[in-house]
Amino acid sequence: MAKKAAKKTAKKAAPKKAAKKVAKKAAKKAAPKKAAKKKSARKPNAAFMAALTPSVALAAVVGSKPIPRTEIIKKIWDYIKKNKLQDSKNRRNINADDKLKVLFDGKKQISMFELAKVVNNHVK
Repeated sequence: MAKKAAKKTAKKAAPKKAAKKVAKKAAKKAAPKKAAKKKSARKPNAAFMAALTPSVALAAVVGSKPIPRTEIIKKIWDYIKKNKLQDSKNRRNINADDKLKVLFDGKKQISMFELAKVVNNHVK
């Protein structure tokens, strides 16, 4: 008996809740819209923008001028895509040619997630 009574009260309460939700939505639509907050200009992290000098091995791929870490990664990816060195079966892996093999410490292939570590070892 207690279960039946609980079900009946739950059924009666459900339409009231639905009516309240509809009323809230209507009130939101009728309310005047607030002016959108202005987003502050995003400030880049200075550490990413610091110019780093590439090693001789890395300079063969990205050039010898000091450039930021972000640009080094971009240039390495441009080189990888230009020479089609991304593995065809597992796109996360990078196959090494002669220039990259020196960077990768003699490995034939590395994961793209190891690329930051490789760059870190070849910049000053």
